[in-house]
Amino acid sequence: MTPFFNWVHLWNTGAAFSLFANGGGWQRYFFIGVALLMSVALTRLIFNKVSKRDGISYGLILGGAVGNLIDRLFRGYVVDSLHLGWQTWQLPVFNIADIAITLGVILLLLSNLQVSMIPNLPGSK
Repeated sequence: MTPFFNWVHLWNTGAAFSLFANGGGWQRYFFIGVALLMSVALTRLIFNKVSKRDGISYGLILGGAVGNLIDRLFRGYVVDSLHLGWQTWQLPVFNIADIAITLGVILLLLSNLQVSMIPNLPGSK
C-alpha cells in the first residue's frame, strides 16, 4: 500500500510477534488459558476502585486479550494483518488487538512511573 505500511494476512499460532508460533500445538491451549485468567483478573481490577487512567489501561488490555482469545478459540490462531517497515527495518506483523494491549501496557507503565515520581508529602504515608 505504502512504502512503510502493508496489509497482509498471517495466521499466528503463537503469541505477540509470533513468539512460540512453531510450538507444535500446545501454545493454543496455553494462550487460551492465560487469556481467560487475565480477562478475569482485569475485569475484577476494573470493577475495583481504580483511577480513570488505570481503568482505561486495563480496558485496553482486556479488549485486546478478548479479541485475540476469540480468534484463538474459533480459528485456532490469531489473524495478524498489519505490517510496518521501511527498507531493511521491519516490524513483525500484528493486529488491532495487539495495538490495544501494547497501548494499555504503556499507559499503565507511564501511570505508575508518574505516581512513583511524585514525592511524598509531609504527613502522608
